[in-house]
Amino acid sequence: MKHFFIALLLMAQLAQGKVFPDSTGLRRDSLRKVQLNEVVVTASRVPESILKSPVSIELLDARQIRMSAQPSYFDAIENLKGVQLLTSSLGFKVYNTRGFANPTNVRFVQLVDGMDNQAPHIGAPIANALAPSDLDIQQVEIVPGAASALYGMNALNGLAQLITKDPFTSQGLSVSQKTGVNHVHDPLVSAKLYTETSLRYARTLGSRLAVKVNLTYQSGYDWIARDASDLNPNANASLGLTGTTNPGQDRVNVYGDESANRRTLTLDGRKYVVARTGYFENETADLGLHNLRGDAAIFWRIRPHVTVSYRYKAATLATVYQRTNRFRLDDYRLDQHGITLESPSVHIRAYRTHENTGNSYNIRSMAENIDRSFKSDNQWFTDFSNQFLAATKTGQPLPQALQLARTTADQGRPQPGSAAFRSQIDHLRKINNWDIGAALQVQSWLYHAEGQVEPTKVLWSGFRQKTGINLLAGVDYRQYVVFPDGNYFINPEETGQNLIYYKTGGFVQASRSFFGERLKLTGSVRVDKNRYFDARLNPRISAVFSPAERHNIRASYQTGYRFPSLFEAFSNVNSGGVKRVGGLKIMSQGLFERSYFRTSIDAFQAAINTDVNTNKLTTEQAIQKNKGLIKANTYTYIKPEQVNSIELGYKGLFLENRLYIDVDFYYNVYRNFIAQVEVNVPKSKNPDSVAYALADRTQQDRYRLWTNSKTNVFNYGSSLGLRYSAGRHWVLAGNGSLARLDRTDQGDGLEEAFNTPKWITNMSIANPTLWKNLGFSVNYKYQSSFLWQSSLATGRVPAIHTVDAQVSYGLSKPSLSFKLGGTNLLNRPYTTFAAGPAVGGLYYATVVLTVLEHN
Repeated sequence: MKHFFIALLLMAQLAQGKVFPDSTGLRRDSLRKVQLNEVVVTASRVPESILKSPVSIELLDARQIRMSAQPSYFDAIENLKGVQLLTSSLGFKVYNTRGFANPTNVRFVQLVDGMDNQAPHIGAPIANALAPSDLDIQQVEIVPGAASALYGMNALNGLAQLITKDPFTSQGLSVSQKTGVNHVHDPLVSAKLYTETSLRYARTLGSRLAVKVNLTYQSGYDWIARDASDLNPNANASLGLTGTTNPGQDRVNVYGDESANRRTLTLDGRKYVVARTGYFENETADLGLHNLRGDAAIFWRIRPHVTVSYRYKAATLATVYQRTNRFRLDDYRLDQHGITLESPSVHIRAYRTHENTGNSYNIRSMAENIDRSFKSDNQWFTDFSNQFLAATKTGQPLPQALQLARTTADQGRPQPGSAAFRSQIDHLRKINNWDIGAALQVQSWLYHAEGQVEPTKVLWSGFRQKTGINLLAGVDYRQYVVFPDGNYFINPEETGQNLIYYKTGGFVQASRSFFGERLKLTGSVRVDKNRYFDARLNPRISAVFSPAERHNIRASYQTGYRFPSLFEAFSNVNSGGVKRVGGLKIMSQGLFERSYFRTSIDAFQAAINTDVNTNKLTTEQAIQKNKGLIKANTYTYIKPEQVNSIELGYKGLFLENRLYIDVDFYYNVYRNFIAQVEVNVPKSKNPDSVAYALADRTQQDRYRLWTNSKTNVFNYGSSLGLRYSAGRHWVLAGNGSLARLDRTDQGDGLEEAFNTPKWITNMSIANPTLWKNLGFSVNYKYQSSFLWQSSLATGRVPAIHTVDAQVSYGLSKPSLSFKLGGTNLLNRPYTTFAAGPAVGGLYYATVVLTVLEHN
């Protein structure tokens, strides 16, 4: 944080005229002119001044996007106050606010012009696959924290609204070419070309019709995830085998050496934990990035303020994506049809999204089944055991004997890049069963319809004039439809029929101003119903007090909730000997009651190995001695998740409106936190045989079940944002955010995946007209180290220090702009979460040509 306070000191000096004296008088009030006129719609679903928003909201407008050092607006979101970025790959970035981050963030909603652009089967957006292009984006609005009272399902951690340009006011042809390079000085690969080409065309047809078309193609070579840290370092500690001599290593980005690929071998009276060899991710997956996306829309202005529009969006994608495992998305397709009616008091919207995963595959399943394709597990471990025993009989030291055993067992193993290896990838990616193949074959649909009316604006204007009360109401219906592929999803009630999951709901909001517009009170309540759960009531109350025109204090209390996502409710996945099962009773009935915690079984099996290897007990004696370590599963079927949130904040302008300050504080309480519990179910139903079954890997079935934490989880945080207009068009900005997991009232072990750094800070300096038409900006980011916990990998994520910078130049005739920039300018690779890729420097140049565009 010291860097942030240095920036504060600099700003104080600027305010006193010590750095850039404003002798010219150029736009001393430029910040005021911009800030006071900025209008947002997302926080309250009605247009309002950003200064008087009842909850925190972050705005990224066209001016900030132009001056960002990031290559695109979607990347620039990272620098907004309180936003945490997770980079799964070059083509897949996920945003989160206020804690409990996940690479598939079902607690954060992303809307484009009011339409949810999530992939239906996972309940979260596929990054920017269906997002607008840089040429068509008007502004981005981020609501950190719960927004369920107005937006319903999933908006627990936050919401992003991407708003595009209006073709009636922004016409013409725009073309953009972005060319860059990454993997500079990368020891694994040579430097790779990155390119992105975009086109936007919009025009009016008379006074009432308008059309616009966008097309973007992006290609490059992905960041590489190649962390070789051992997730199972103590597997053979009782034998003194650690580090590279550990034959049971589970390396982070090597797949095929996980728990399902390990066995405990009894050799010469001692127990060895041995894993198969596996393959690194970049050996198993194509890392080429390809994204073709586009949209077309037609707008009919029925009356001056009444418009009907139809939009069609489509995308194909090839990139790497992370969930419980990492996936190669290939020929992945999304498309969306939407129709909207907008007027000052009525909004009606309906849309349908279709998802087809194409030729995508699970990278872990691919790796472990390539291993098995040349030799079964039984044969491999037999060959390993025989060679090890032969080597030790000749007196070879233990580490060398283990290595020789592995080399012998691996003879004939397909080598990365070989014809046999490529042939296996082509074969396995077609098999839709992760125990023997790797295909991800999901087709899903999302249908959504909603209506919103502000009756006091037109119809009940007399009521508003008499009472001062403004009313807003809305209803919506959402339905998910999934084709049951038999691997990822099944229909537990009607075999052979599509799986259907739906919810409906509505809200009412009332607001009134008091004391000459100085105090505004707003209250809203929302009710939602899902087929499998009772109706959920979610209120929000807020107050904004404005003692002066440019000083606003806000306070709010709200609840947020989410029903389980489609995957959490209905998944039915076999992967590496572990079955992931949805938490609804119709999916997992009987499993919760007969299962035992995997953590207790791991401790039980480790104790047996120690007693046999160190204390010279027999296996029978060790089982009897340690069976008390086994703990029965105490969790049950899934319920909706809820958060209660209190927020206080302030926005204001100082120093002749040149200094903008935005500060907030929040405190959250999560209940019924949705998480996974890992359990094993013994194949024997005889109570006397449970311990023996759980001591033998072949006599038990492993599950990962979706359930709820019994713990109430508390977290809090605060953020501060500053922006200072120093004269002569100099703008300095900084923000810092604090996020902490406060406490848990029971500590049941399922609630700890906070996955959020304590501190995230950004500082920037920019001038769009440093010299004539030449501008520049520099941004520095600091993110503190934090603990990341997930089923794929757990470990500390190192602190991040990055510098991004750009210089730009513009011509008015023709309308031509150039930008030369770089992110992670010093090219110091970093990761944003455990098992994620190492993100290096990306250096780019962008040229934008605009013809006949009118604003």
